Amino acid sequence: MNIANWLYQAAHAWPQNPAILDGEKLVHDYSGLLRAVCDRAHHFANVHGINPGDRVAVYSKNVPEYLEVLHACWWIGAVVVPVNYKLHPTEAEWIITNSEARLVLTEKGNVFSAHVEFVEEKLTKAVAQGTPVTAPHPARDTDVAWLFYTSGTTGKPKGVMLSHENLRNMALCYSLDVDTPRPDDHMLYAAPMSHGAGLYMFSQIRVAGAHLVPASRGFDSTEIIALAKSRGNLVFFAAPTMVKRLVAAAQVEGYDGAGIRTIMYGGGPMYANDIDHALEVLGPRFVQIYGQGESPMTITVLPRALVADQSHSRWRARRNSVGYAAGCVTLAILDPEGTELPTGHTGEICVQGPTVMLGYWRNPEASTETLRNGWLHTGDLGHLDEDGFLYLTDRSKDLIISGGTNIYPREVEEALLRHPAIFEVAVIGEPEPEWGEQVVAYVVFQADKSATEAELDSWCRQHIASFKRPKRYVFVSDLPKNSYGKILKTELRRAVFSAMQ
Repeated sequence: MNIANWLYQAAHAWPQNPAILDGEKLVHDYSGLLRAVCDRAHHFANVHGINPGDRVAVYSKNVPEYLEVLHACWWIGAVVVPVNYKLHPTEAEWIITNSEARLVLTEKGNVFSAHVEFVEEKLTKAVAQGTPVTAPHPARDTDVAWLFYTSGTTGKPKGVMLSHENLRNMALCYSLDVDTPRPDDHMLYAAPMSHGAGLYMFSQIRVAGAHLVPASRGFDSTEIIALAKSRGNLVFFAAPTMVKRLVAAAQVEGYDGAGIRTIMYGGGPMYANDIDHALEVLGPRFVQIYGQGESPMTITVLPRALVADQSHSRWRARRNSVGYAAGCVTLAILDPEGTELPTGHTGEICVQGPTVMLGYWRNPEASTETLRNGWLHTGDLGHLDEDGFLYLTDRSKDLIISGGTNIYPREVEEALLRHPAIFEVAVIGEPEPEWGEQVVAYVVFQADKSATEAELDSWCRQHIASFKRPKRYVFVSDLPKNSYGKILKTELRRAVFSAMQ
């Protein structure tokens, strides 16, 4: 079943319900959203020749038209490729080219060079209106709907193929485990719609609830507090760093969380003191989720009652966990040989269930490595307690999570190694109170060459997205290596943590 059918049904059942708001301004009710989607679907098919299975990329900040575009693509059976708007255009162009997108929609237009093979169009471009309303194109459960690019610690980003069935089960899990969607909710998109925040819109569509894109097009604590007071029933996803900023702003204003119904947090470590403080200031409005693109938003959940609970004998430990297995998946901790480990033993977190991806786009080797013996191997380490609560021991490999955004050291290292003065470089993450982690680069210069931090920062800005650039440089004469010449990042991390003691 095409996931876009949920909008088709909701718009016919509750045509006058508010659908899209731009800050305080109503853009569409559900009847208007349905007509706008059909107009765009007709435009994509008849002007750009988009056919079922074709890829359409979206490289933009959050805008009210974002949901129109997503559903217009599914309406004609196309595949959406949401691209992180924070990426450098050269990085975005690689993803768009690898996905073989025929059309890319951008916020401002004219982002890419003239030699690209795909067609670029402004996301907010007006299209011809008055197209007859028709039902979405039929789709099989296994047809790809959402192609989400996630990087590993080596190589280029990989395209996670999420089917209509994957998305439907993810949305059902949300309604079962995370929050009960209500027609009078306002789902707020303060985090990027290209990621988890956008994926959460399906349950809201199903009940014909409102979708609110803030006028700032991002996360602004003062704006969110104002919208909570004026609109009420805000529901939104936020990275731990966003929660911390919101709590700080709430304290300044003397705000107690009224008008916010639910905040789902995840995407990085939430420190115990931070969630304790958030509960004290804003009250029991928090739900923790743990997932990854390969099983989107649906590995574990810690419901609001358990986040806030202090009655259980082990409430502190539970609050520090990432919860128990989502209702649609099976969770196991496996050793390197694939044997399930007993309670309390640390191993790789592995998942089975209908939310697990089909595989990686045009990458059978990576698919085979990640999907083994019926399990999705997350690459993350953790252990289960006797009650089935999961505790993350470490992130996989060298992944850095800063402000809820994944940063992959290899990408930063490759950019720095192109600098003529650099001989070797190793990039790691170090703890940082506001962002969770920050990027640190250990640099060895070429003989008789050097560069300043400002020069390297300028270099990185020219080659990678700004948020990926190192926040600190350490200039060293050599990097620790094993007998095979492999750089030992564990030694670098040990030095960082020792210095913090």
